[in-house]
Amino acid sequence: MLALSAKGILPKVDYAIFADTGWEPQTVYAHLDRLEREIAQPAGIPVLRVSSGNIRNDALNPDHRFASMPLYILNKDGRPGMTRRQCTGEYKIKPIKKKVREILGYPYPARIPKSIFVEQWVGISTDEFHRAKDSDVRYMRNRHPLIVDLDWSRTDCVRYLTALGLADTPKSSCLGCPFHGNAQWRHIRDTSPSEWADVVAFDAAIRQGNARANQTGKKLLGQAFLHRSRVPLGEAPIDHVTAAEWAQRQGELGTGPDADELEQGVADGCSPWACRGTDAEPVQDDYGLAS
Repeated sequence: MLALSAKGILPKVDYAIFADTGWEPQTVYAHLDRLEREIAQPAGIPVLRVSSGNIRNDALNPDHRFASMPLYILNKDGRPGMTRRQCTGEYKIKPIKKKVREILGYPYPARIPKSIFVEQWVGISTDEFHRAKDSDVRYMRNRHPLIVDLDWSRTDCVRYLTALGLADTPKSSCLGCPFHGNAQWRHIRDTSPSEWADVVAFDAAIRQGNARANQTGKKLLGQAFLHRSRVPLGEAPIDHVTAAEWAQRQGELGTGPDADELEQGVADGCSPWACRGTDAEPVQDDYGLAS
């Protein structure tokens, strides 16, 4: 959408906002720098980078509240589960709303008049039209130009990016997001040893819950993992196998969309208003993870 606006295909926007969780892959930060340098600055569009902190550091800091990631849980009785996903709201939506309030001149807790609002563009394509929703606050009105103005699918977006020399646009999501597919985990392992070591270490660190919860005596009622196989990430079966082999190994996945998601991860990156969770796992209590 930034490129479409900068090139005049869509109206010129006043700002572009990137919500930084502090734990994106280096390729994402490099890509953002390039977009700002080659696309946004020549068009006179400011790119605002906002943040609520570093999600990795916060999770391991006993003095900081941790907004729960959707971690895979193995209960003591062997049953699988997941913790609630609070990270998108805390590290993406919250800092964006804070910046929008500043732009409008009404920082929290000032009351914003009903007549004052921004039009916020959300980059959902026709493939995901059912995720196009209204904002939950009056001062932000969502618009979905890829659907309403252009009728573009994900393929159309990729074709346009390729024409601009941006075919290598990376998926934006936390380095250690539990919604990664095996292909993403392999890519980190095979292309960035330092980042792979980072996520493996984090996976081990959260095995018994977050630091603050443990410090206050709220122990995790099971074990937490980044990979859906619920084994340590460094030992997880992330190398490509057939759906039949996965069904035999896991006993929980066959063919179809679930098997594809296991390999590729969720279709989109962690867009603030389009982060896709999964209904395949029972969502459980936070076990102190969000305390």
